Amino acid sequence: MSAKPLTPATTPDRTPAVTADDLDQAVRLALDTLRAATATATDWERNAGSLEWTCWETVEHLSDDLFAYAVQLGPRQPPLTGEVPYSYASRRPGGPANAVHADPAAGPVGLLQVLEASGALLVAMVRTRPAEVRAYHVFGVADPAGFAAMGLVETLVHTHDVAVGLGLDWSPPAALCARALARLFPEVPTDTDPWQTLLWATGRAELAGRPRRTTWRWSGAPQ
Repeated sequence: MSAKPLTPATTPDRTPAVTADDLDQAVRLALDTLRAATATATDWERNAGSLEWTCWETVEHLSDDLFAYAVQLGPRQPPLTGEVPYSYASRRPGGPANAVHADPAAGPVGLLQVLEASGALLVAMVRTRPAEVRAYHVFGVADPAGFAAMGLVETLVHTHDVAVGLGLDWSPPAALCARALARLFPEVPTDTDPWQTLLWATGRAELAGRPRRTTWRWSGAPQ
């Protein structure tokens, strides 16, 4: 991922800030989509979109992201120079390194329950932590609204990855995509479809003749 500084948009207030309700809506929509799948256990072992992870691993990774963002905000004095030291491990070489793993014996139903629980943790933390709280993220120290936006992007794009792998339709609300872009990707175009722009911003698609990104990062700094 690129470490180049980002240039803010000329209209930083183009959309409202990301809220806990936005994240809650995204997680609910993702769960509705994934629970509608008629996939077998074998199907969940397909690659998720362009990722090298399986659909199962990608949902675990998303669950782990939401959990990790929640726990960063958890301590009375959140860390500003590193992550809360949970132990992270991969279940196979090349798989995602997670603190959160779903019990394979619980099947896809259990996997999605893990995702729902992790999402609820971050939603609750964003709702209850004061706006002035700051916590470490590898892309920069952020506030609760920033972690909500990070969780929102993770949910939108990784549900896309899994939907591609399972052959599902996934097209999240434009308003959610626009708010995520405004907070985390202030350098991207503002006159293009928000969902396609978010896929482009995260290296998953081309946009209006622009080449697909091979490196990217977001800017979670408080606004």
